[in-house]
Amino acid sequence: MNVEILARLQFALTIMFHYIYPPLSIGLGLILVIIEAQYLITKKPIFKEMAKFWTKVFALTFALGVATGIVMEFEFGTNWSTYSRYVGDVFGSALAAEGVFAFFLESGFLAILLFGWDRVGPKLHFFSTLMVCLGAHFSAIWIVVANSWMQTPAGYHIEGEGIRARAVITNFWEMVFNPSSMDRLVHVTIGAWLAGAFLVISVSAYYILKKKHLDFATRSLKVGLLVALGSVIFQGFSGDSSAKVTAEYQPAKLAAMEGIYHTEKGASLTLFGIPNTREEKLEYAVGIPKLLSYLAHDDFDAEVKGLDQFPKKDWPNVPLVYSTYHIMIAMWGCMLITSIIGVYIWIKNDLTKRKWPLYLLISSSIFPQIANQVGWVTAECGRYPWIVYNHLRISEGLSKIVTANQVLGSIIMFGFIYLLLFILFVVLLTEKFKAGPGAPVSHASQYRQQQLVIKELSND
Repeated sequence: MNVEILARLQFALTIMFHYIYPPLSIGLGLILVIIEAQYLITKKPIFKEMAKFWTKVFALTFALGVATGIVMEFEFGTNWSTYSRYVGDVFGSALAAEGVFAFFLESGFLAILLFGWDRVGPKLHFFSTLMVCLGAHFSAIWIVVANSWMQTPAGYHIEGEGIRARAVITNFWEMVFNPSSMDRLVHVTIGAWLAGAFLVISVSAYYILKKKHLDFATRSLKVGLLVALGSVIFQGFSGDSSAKVTAEYQPAKLAAMEGIYHTEKGASLTLFGIPNTREEKLEYAVGIPKLLSYLAHDDFDAEVKGLDQFPKKDWPNVPLVYSTYHIMIAMWGCMLITSIIGVYIWIKNDLTKRKWPLYLLISSSIFPQIANQVGWVTAECGRYPWIVYNHLRISEGLSKIVTANQVLGSIIMFGFIYLLLFILFVVLLTEKFKAGPGAPVSHASQYRQQQLVIKELSND
């Protein structure tokens, strides 16, 4: 493998592993706000017990998210120095805003959230929970803004030429509100809510199946199901809006997502097919006639650009983008069906009478994780071969002195470290789930958790 493929592979592996955790912490932050609000209103101890339990899970996902995110910042400097120089002014502004609006807010209130249950009043603790939740969302805002600028650049001009060229911000707010940022931010945020909600659903259904902590589990399941059902419905509208933006600003990506090799009017929305790039056709295609044209342009007979409108050297990897996009849609369907089934059996008070819906709910935590991962693959690989769309190619963004052997060595090293981190995450998470709500936390476990959080805050 050459250095470009290895560098892309390394970044893909590190960011996909990292992206397991931030959506969970954002989604769990929302769940915690809802639960603590119920405690403030009702004063029922069960809601405080619920909040304490899910706070432990939140702390673990938050710590792992920070730890794994730091690595990517170093990769920008080591593997992608030309790219870093090109976008430095843009990313510097966005990441500085993230530090001010997100990390300072989270770190200022995180200790109260984790260790202040018996040291501050319920209202102050709820305020701290709300601030940590907002901080997690603010962090997502600036990361998505920076990434969206790479998809649809705005509010800048180019200084210099060749390897010395760089984008300089001319209008900060045009950069922030670039054509795709708000649609993508809504889409990413709802995906995070779904990740947190379905984790709560999965654990709660497991407790109900085992007939353990039933009051805690049924109340947690109710919160998770309501957040999940509302989020998955809104995600459908968000996805439609994002597709319209893609059709306008990145038509080659849309063509790859739907396997459209040739420009056509009244394009079908494909439900299934196998892209054949060699013969430039979608084999065994099954679709809904004219629906893509309507969804993309609000006109059943509108023209949808195909890949034939672009040089072949600028084509994305069509089979990959097509497959990941349709897997994401399939996962959305699974989440919608699961949410409806869960709400139905809850309304019918049928939670403990049938086992198969509980098994479905237990397994459902994987659906948003898959959707989030393949969604990012679709977004990033659909932009190929551009690292900044229509401005800087991926091959041009590479560091000039890094060798393939160096990148391969770091992939192996980080792969081993991330494997250990994932094992640690699973072990600690399993320990918390086995202990259950209201169970005393061992001094060793509490010490490990405190040290992990303190370490990550010091890294910030």
